[in-house]
Amino acid sequence: MTIKSKGKAHPDRSRLLQCLERFPGCTVAVLGDLVADRYVFGRTARVSREAPVLILNYEWERVLLGGGGNAAHNVRSLGGTVYPIGVTGDDLPGFSLMGLMQEKGMDTRGVVVEEGRPTATKNRILAGGHHATTARQQIVRIDRAPTEPLSSQTRQRLLACLEESAAKSQALLVSDYGLGVVEGPVVEAVNCIAARGDLLVTVDSRRNLLSFKNPTAVTPNEPEVDGSLGVETRDDNIAQAGAALLEKTGARGVLITRGNKGMALFERGKKPVFIDIYGGDEVADVTGAGDTVIGTFTLAMVAGATMAEAAMLANYAGGIVVMKSGTATVSLEELHQAVETDDRGKTPKR
Repeated sequence: MTIKSKGKAHPDRSRLLQCLERFPGCTVAVLGDLVADRYVFGRTARVSREAPVLILNYEWERVLLGGGGNAAHNVRSLGGTVYPIGVTGDDLPGFSLMGLMQEKGMDTRGVVVEEGRPTATKNRILAGGHHATTARQQIVRIDRAPTEPLSSQTRQRLLACLEESAAKSQALLVSDYGLGVVEGPVVEAVNCIAARGDLLVTVDSRRNLLSFKNPTAVTPNEPEVDGSLGVETRDDNIAQAGAALLEKTGARGVLITRGNKGMALFERGKKPVFIDIYGGDEVADVTGAGDTVIGTFTLAMVAGATMAEAAMLANYAGGIVVMKSGTATVSLEELHQAVETDDRGKTPKR
């Protein structure tokens, strides 16, 4: 892994491996929009006579933890203890999410069920041919999201769950997909927790990044940076963008994910650190990669990693997960193997 920095020395591999050993003892509360990622698989049959569309013969389907649920799942798959905080409806997707979280060993007492509210759901229809080796192609996605704000009763219960979960955690991870959970008084509560300074607070917000004040770190991708600052992020202005986000959010660090360009880390009072992408150039699926990044990044800092070390581990994890199809996670064993076998960190460029 190539690190370009004029800051302090490049952390060695033993430091990263020692950090991974401490993951199972870490506790993270995850606040966010819980999404049911539903995948429906079909086999291509013929073209319809009713319209120029494919007819698929249904084969099977599955529901996975998406949105904030995926961030929580990634923390759990890396060995951490996680307390999910969010809202579902009293419908089949909501029940599925609850069952999946409990199956993964998560304490779901922080998840509020609102009667009559639809659970945010992303339905992905994938088609394949007659042969087992034929790659599945997504042909359409149908999203269903709540259109009404949370009821006052639900919001009060959510705020109580946030305080209770934060009190027994070492970090608060916020996964804001803009679906109506993390807004208004909930954002204010997050800012109050960040201001207290008694636990790490990390934020990934799709559309509302600048509303969060004084978190430990924020982890936007380049389009989210562009939307927050109203500029197009390029190689020649990425440092200015990072500095602007540090100033506007009051965060200690800004980790910008840049797709095939890797990551850029900006820490208050330190030189920027640029990390090359880990893994091959052939990406299978980027769905939920940001959840993997912030989950690993947060867990690593709780485990005692510096922000630069945490960014490197998050980069490994992101590189692993995009090689998997669908909403996916990274295991502690996979991350350990990536750190052990990557030989690019031996002679860092500065």
